[in-house]
Amino acid sequence: MFRSDGESFEPHSLRWVVEPIIEEPSYLEKSMFGCRACYLFGRLVLVLADRGEPWQGLLVPTDRGSHDSLLQEYPELVVHPVLGKWLYLPERIEDFEGAASRLVERIALDDPRFGVVPGAGRRGKRNTPSVPSKKIRRAPGQE
Repeated sequence: MFRSDGESFEPHSLRWVVEPIIEEPSYLEKSMFGCRACYLFGRLVLVLADRGEPWQGLLVPTDRGSHDSLLQEYPELVVHPVLGKWLYLPERIEDFEGAASRLVERIALDDPRFGVVPGAGRRGKRNTPSVPSKKIRRAPGQE
């Protein structure tokens, strides 16, 4: 197996979940905090986690404004107990395979409720020009 940067990694225990979408040209997969981040259509759409509760299942990155409709449509989802801005499909539920497959089918249709744009919403001055808070004094001849 190879990551998006060409380096190899061991297969993930939940990789079967994303097999229906890995042939999509925009699909990208990266390691993230000991989990596997899956990107589609330029958005982080799923995180495969197999590190033990509460990191054992699928993390579903989404904005809080989409929580209500997704929780209604997918009653197996819960708000992640640590990362409350995202939803979570615990692997321990009875129909994990079916629920995971339904989520991936919907993600493959580019449902805008699923996914977050990497870097969007980050605080800081990443895309704004920096303005020095004070002038730097230089010694004569170093200008």
